[in-house]
Amino acid sequence: MSEIEFEEEDFSTQFNGRTLLRILGTAKPHWRWLVGFLIAVTVISIIDSYTTFISMRIVDEAIVPRDKQALLDLVVLYGSLILISAAAIFSFTYLTSLLGERIQYDLRQKTFNHLQELSLTYYDRTPVGWIMSRVTSDAARVAELVTWGMLDITQGIMIIGSSIVFMLIINWRLTLIVITIIPVLLIVSQKFNKFIITEYRKVRKLNSKITASYNENISGVRVIKALGREQKNLEEFSQLSGNMYNAGFRAAWLSALFLPIIQIISALALSGVAWYGGIQAELGGLTIGGIQAFISYIMYMLWPIEEMAYVYAEMQQAIASAERIFSLIDSLPEIADRPGAYDPGSLRADIQFENVNFYYQEQKPILQDFSLTIKQGETIALVGPTGSGKSTIVNLLCRFYEPQKGRILFGGQDYTEFSLHAIQSRIGMVLQTPHLFSGTIRENIRYGRLGTSNNEVEEAAIIAGAHEFILELEQGYEAPVGEGGNLLSVGQKQLISLARAVLAQPEIFIMDEATSSVDTITESQIQKGMQALSRDRTSFIIAHRLSTIKNADRIVVISDGQIIEIGSHTELLRKRGHYHQLYTKEFRKNLEKELDPFALLPSDSV
Repeated sequence: MSEIEFEEEDFSTQFNGRTLLRILGTAKPHWRWLVGFLIAVTVISIIDSYTTFISMRIVDEAIVPRDKQALLDLVVLYGSLILISAAAIFSFTYLTSLLGERIQYDLRQKTFNHLQELSLTYYDRTPVGWIMSRVTSDAARVAELVTWGMLDITQGIMIIGSSIVFMLIINWRLTLIVITIIPVLLIVSQKFNKFIITEYRKVRKLNSKITASYNENISGVRVIKALGREQKNLEEFSQLSGNMYNAGFRAAWLSALFLPIIQIISALALSGVAWYGGIQAELGGLTIGGIQAFISYIMYMLWPIEEMAYVYAEMQQAIASAERIFSLIDSLPEIADRPGAYDPGSLRADIQFENVNFYYQEQKPILQDFSLTIKQGETIALVGPTGSGKSTIVNLLCRFYEPQKGRILFGGQDYTEFSLHAIQSRIGMVLQTPHLFSGTIRENIRYGRLGTSNNEVEEAAIIAGAHEFILELEQGYEAPVGEGGNLLSVGQKQLISLARAVLAQPEIFIMDEATSSVDTITESQIQKGMQALSRDRTSFIIAHRLSTIKNADRIVVISDGQIIEIGSHTELLRKRGHYHQLYTKEFRKNLEKELDPFALLPSDSV
């Protein structure tokens, strides 16, 4: 595989608060679960802080004065709080897991639904691997931040807040020493923020390219092996993987450095408290239980501070992932329904291309001032060299793209006034490279019109000429086709694709080079199916094999995006123009094969 050319949007290295708010907004539809687990976390945090305060009271009010009743009362209170805490731990664990799965589901559903709305131009310039990475790993990382990340942050804030309250109750002077470390921690966090998020953005960007590389290498494995490209592909992948490793290493190093710095600052604060607490104890301003509780609170606060530092690093990754998910969700389809778009009820009408100009790249026009009128029910064949604009014409007709200039009319009405579904649901297309979905043959044919009976599926297969070969398979219509139809031959896949189009009963039928990769016998079967499907409906046929299009009502010869000849097969042969040259050349080549006595012999026997 060649290097990945796709370059995604570069995001700002500054902390993106708007993105963070949007991440948190993914939990809004499930606010009851969110509130439930936040309440549970709050209860646990307060109980944990209060049990430390109770421990101080046990020392000062029960153990030191030897008061058994006070000891019993405090132990019962302590045990009751532990039971409540256990119930709260169960609640937040269950609700957090449930919320995480739901947010992942929502994000994946939202991105998948949006992908259905995007125009073909988006897929033309965006690698499949990039899209897959957004829907899978990035969605999981965002969900983890909203659930477990939010849980850790909430718990940390509540622990620190409640600890400070109880510390103020014990000794407000000593508490001020502890509070002074909070601004220091904030400054350190701010300094690390820019560097960590920059590296994690690089990691996510490179991860997309690696996923795209995996996809292309796996889907193109036959070509790679046939051309002996394994070593070259390995070198290119190693470079991509190495770049991601370096970015990930730098991000991990910064994240790892962050935690020890937090610990060092916290340890200095603990040393100051221990020193000042000792002086206070000597002066009688602090009890033994108070010193013990104060040190416990500081140690207790170290865990959430370290945990929040870790979550902060994770948050940088989640924001980098979310930016990419939201960039996909925010992508607007270039072809969309116009305001007031409607369903005309039928496309059975004359079709007119009126001075159409179109280009994929502005410097390379494909169609220039292209005009053509097709009568309802007419079969039109499009002929011309590769790149002349044949497939572009049918893609424009299906409104996968729209003209940059000119109009396409159905029954005299501009087709941009119609809804996309109204147009595309009434057009059936059989492509040069047929695509089948994983499942059985019956399921792939039924994909043309869901809800049809088994008899209707088999009738469509009979019309398309696929019924006989299907019955020869061991499992018949229930035979699996494999991923992309790899368990079937190209001809078999094409016949199933044709049967799918037959079952869809389109008002307009398009065959785009559907016979270019099949043998003559299969081509004959496909032609019969085409003739049956073309009856009483407007049809477009694109073919290099001119024998496929002899029966077309009109043949349109295209070169450089313009019509150079048009007429029936017989009329164009009489003109002795460009079509005549193409046909006689093909006829001569076929005749040479028939008359060549060595044509059917193996090459090593000649």
